[in-house]
Amino acid sequence: MSTSTVTMNLEVQIIPVSDVDRAKGFYEQLGWRLDDDVAPLDGLRIVQFTPPGSGTSITFGTGLTTAAPGSAGGNLVVSDIEAAHDGLADLGIGVSDVWHGPPFPREARQPGHDPERTSYGSFCSFNDPDGNLWFVQEVTTRHPGRD
Repeated sequence: MSTSTVTMNLEVQIIPVSDVDRAKGFYEQLGWRLDDDVAPLDGLRIVQFTPPGSGTSITFGTGLTTAAPGSAGGNLVVSDIEAAHDGLADLGIGVSDVWHGPPFPREARQPGHDPERTSYGSFCSFNDPDGNLWFVQEVTTRHPGRD
């Protein structure tokens, strides 16, 4: 069977952290749902959070990955970039200013939201305590084939 005929859903993304309890506090501060915090074996701890409304969760802990803390990145999709930015700032999260244009290179970013509020065109970002980067992107109308 070809993988092109099998539905594949991204369920969990592992992110590397240096201090599990500090990371847990940060994602709790974001208001993400704590799904699990278990240590089924010596040297293994699994903490899982899900952002509000998301079908995909993040997992971090001890014994899960050899990746360097702060080396992961993710993209969060929102329907209103200004509201998302302000909500993050209100939670005390160090969130960047809103910009439009491509996320890379940094020099291509333009201040403020996309003047025409083009879907996929406006961003802000924040880092967790280890430096894992989260882009927040405004999507109001999805490209064909994307649910």
